[in-house]
Amino acid sequence: MSFLTVAAYAPSGVGMLAAGIVAEVFDPRGGGLPVFDFALCTDRPGQVRTDTGLPLVVGHGLERLATADLVLTLPWADFRTPPAPAVLDALSAAHRRGALVASHCVGAFALAAAGLLDGRRATTHWRFADLLGRQYPAVEVDSTALYVDEGPLVTGAGAAAGFDLCLHLIRREYGAATANAIARDLVLPSHRDGGQAQYVAAPVPEDCQDERLGEVLGWAREHLDQPLPVAELARRALMSRRSFARRFTAATGTTPHSWLLNLRLSRAEELLETTSLPVEEIARRVGYGSAAVLREQFVRRRGVPPRSYRRSFAQVSAP
Repeated sequence: MSFLTVAAYAPSGVGMLAAGIVAEVFDPRGGGLPVFDFALCTDRPGQVRTDTGLPLVVGHGLERLATADLVLTLPWADFRTPPAPAVLDALSAAHRRGALVASHCVGAFALAAAGLLDGRRATTHWRFADLLGRQYPAVEVDSTALYVDEGPLVTGAGAAAGFDLCLHLIRREYGAATANAIARDLVLPSHRDGGQAQYVAAPVPEDCQDERLGEVLGWAREHLDQPLPVAELARRALMSRRSFARRFTAATGTTPHSWLLNLRLSRAEELLETTSLPVEEIARRVGYGSAAVLREQFVRRRGVPPRSYRRSFAQVSAP
């Protein structure tokens, strides 16, 4: 069931950036987008010190964790010391009752202290990944991921990767079109894939500072139904294939092949959500030779076949 009520645990010393990220992403926007009931909560309602020294007024206590559909633990300065037993009990209770529980950055230490990450993969800020593994050896720490989705438990990397985490949670529950709309409102890439090297896998040509390369990326977006070999893209950029590949990676952080793959799948997601086109036609429009090839790539990268994805996120009526 998609979440609507969101509670973010903000202990003393909470990261101001993290609090701002979750407040921005789950801000009620209207306009056909989900309206989230968002609240920060803490051990005792009132003024909470942040990592910048600025005070933050938090109006809710731990009782808010008992009713939220999505519970987030935010990073805090004294994360090496486990939270109070009442906090750990509240997090465990939220998980038991079926809430989606997630952490941003070193907020993972709170979930680990509650025992929720035992036997699971998890991530945190790369700088503290080794510490998380030493302090909680039952956790399989992945220091390279932007976020790790373990079903009812999702952990995210540090700093601005909080946006990646929150947009992933929205994309997972509401679909790519909703996540893309919120990302556009925040002037963010709609999806970043890969590790904490933070390369942009989803295409955003307008962010490319190389004018010639940006024009070629924009052209590719409009011609996804064509094969688009790297040699053709390099020719349009008036570069050798080797120079094109080098400048492409420098500008986008990924290879032309990976960029095109994610672009095709992202476009397929949007068409599945917002049109009633047959899967065979969607495959043709995004550059796959058949529905079978699209299905293979979709299952490999998204975990479900296209028709199952459409059933979950379709925003149009069947013809």
